[in-house]
Amino acid sequence: MALFNRKNNDTQTATTATVDPALAALTGDYTIDPSHSSIGFTVRHAMVTNVRGSFGEHEGSLKLDGSSPADSTVSIDVKIASVDTGIADRDGHLVSGDFFDAEKFPLMTFRSTSAEQLGGDKYRVTGDLTIKDVTRPLAIDLEFNGSATDVYGNERVGFEGGADILRSDWGLTWNAALETGGVMVSDKVKLNFDISAIKAAAPQA
Repeated sequence: MALFNRKNNDTQTATTATVDPALAALTGDYTIDPSHSSIGFTVRHAMVTNVRGSFGEHEGSLKLDGSSPADSTVSIDVKIASVDTGIADRDGHLVSGDFFDAEKFPLMTFRSTSAEQLGGDKYRVTGDLTIKDVTRPLAIDLEFNGSATDVYGNERVGFEGGADILRSDWGLTWNAALETGGVMVSDKVKLNFDISAIKAAAPQA
């Protein structure tokens, strides 16, 4: 089901193309449900294992446009101080000036600038990721998991996916050399997104 921009090699023009009714039904504004969503990361530690963490506090919105899919947008704000890797001392180091400097830069943000379908239910959302005082473009590959009405009558959509970044591109450069060679923390970080969003109620006439 196309939620964003579907490439079409048919001779039919965009002005005469028929909008998928299922896609049109999803058109609207959605709020990310933080209690059923997760935003996290995976990074190599000491060259031999992976450390996984997540941000417990985040909020965001989606705008899905079935009649003009490329106009769909995503906005996410993440509270840096909510980072949780399961080790309090490590979390404290991450929010310190060595890494995120959460006191000075409390939020990590993403604002989309474009969206497209890659094929099937796979999509790519491109936008601006801001960490600390650095803003750089980022492409996030997502898979559409479907839509449903939950037991409370909320209309939901779900996506999951991720992106690889080099943390040094956003000024996160702290590291320590290992006696056996290599470094304590990899520069490459995998960002993970598992999103459930609720459709806003239609305005009353």
